[in-house]
Amino acid sequence: MTPVRVAIIGGGLAGLSAAARLAAVGITDWVMLEARDRLGGRILGVSVDGTAAAQVDLGPTWFWPSFQPELAALVDALGLVRFAQPGQGDGLVERAASLPPMRDPGGIGMADAFRLRGGMRALVDALHGHIDAAKVVTSVAVRALRHTPKGVEIEAADAAGRTVCWHAAHVLLAVPPRVAEAAITFAPALPLELAAAWPATPTWMAPHAKYVAVFDRPFWREAGLSGMAQSTVGPLAEIHDASQPDGVAALFGFLGVSALARRAIPPDVLRAHCRAQLVRLFGAAAGVPRAEYLQDWAIDPRAATPADLAGPADHVPAPAASAADGPWREVLTGIASEWSPQFPGYLAGAVEASRLGVERLLRNATA
Repeated sequence: MTPVRVAIIGGGLAGLSAAARLAAVGITDWVMLEARDRLGGRILGVSVDGTAAAQVDLGPTWFWPSFQPELAALVDALGLVRFAQPGQGDGLVERAASLPPMRDPGGIGMADAFRLRGGMRALVDALHGHIDAAKVVTSVAVRALRHTPKGVEIEAADAAGRTVCWHAAHVLLAVPPRVAEAAITFAPALPLELAAAWPATPTWMAPHAKYVAVFDRPFWREAGLSGMAQSTVGPLAEIHDASQPDGVAALFGFLGVSALARRAIPPDVLRAHCRAQLVRLFGAAAGVPRAEYLQDWAIDPRAATPADLAGPADHVPAPAASAADGPWREVLTGIASEWSPQFPGYLAGAVEASRLGVERLLRNATA
C-alpha cells in the first residue's frame, strides 16, 4: 500500500486545478487517480488533423469572464488565448417540420460567452504541464474508501482488474457527487446528510449529447447567418458556430432527444438525422461535412448513472462537500464542479470548488 499525504480522485479540471494548487504551496506528496485512460473528465476535444486549430469540443465549450473572474484569471495565467463566441449574423428558428426556418436577427444571446483557441482541451493540457506527471495514474478506478486512524485507505482496480491500494491523510474527491456515491463504497458509510444529498445531485452533461460537423469553410456566414439556431423539430434543439479562429469551421448542436430515447436509436441514424437538419437550416453544403462526431455522455459510466437518464439536466445548488462531523469530516472533501457554491456544474465551478477544497485541507493541516 502506497502512502501519500493527499489523494486526488479524478483527473478532470477540478482534479488538475487542485494538483496545481498543491504544487504552488509546496505540497509534493500527492497522487492523482483517474478512472479513464485520459485526463480532462467531461472536457473532451477531438482534432480533425491533429492540430490545435482543428480542435472541436465534445464536452463543455464556453466560459464567461465577466462573471467568472477566477477561471478567466487561470486562463490568462496559463497563457491561453480566449475569443468571443462567434455570433455575427442572423440566427434561425425552426418551429415546425411543415414550416421553413425563420431568420432571427437577435439569435441566442451569447454576447458574453468565450472559448479557447485549441478548445477547452488546451486548458487541460496547460494544467497538466504545470504538475508532476509522474504522480498522475490513469486507467485506475477507485472502488472503495475506508477510514483508518491515520486517514483513508483507497482501494482501486487497474486496467487489468488488479487491486491497487494507497493510503492518504486526506482525499480530494474530484468526481461528481452522484457518480462517487454510485461507484465508491465508503466504510463507514457517509453520514446521512451526504448519503442523501450526493446521489440526489444531477451531474451536469450526464444526460446530454453533442453533435459536431466540421467543414472546409464557415459557409453559413456567407449567407449572413451566425450559425446559431433553435429548433422544436430536432433532433438538435440548439445549434452554434463551433469554428476556431483561423482554423477549423464547424457547427455543433445539443440533441433534444432524451437520453432514454437515444438508447433505441443507432448512432449512424442519429448522425444522419442531424445532417438532414443542418441541410434544412443551412443548405446543401451542410449535408457533406468533412468530419462529424457524436458524443453521448449518457452512456459514459464515469459521467452518468441511471438516475441521470430520466432526471432533470439543470444546474442545481451544491450539496455539502464534506461531513459536518464524524470520521469523514477531516479526511474527505468533494471538489468536483457540482460542489461549487457559485457555479455548480460549470467549468468555473470546478476551479472554485477545487480552490475551496485545497484551502480546507490546508486549514485542517494547521489546526
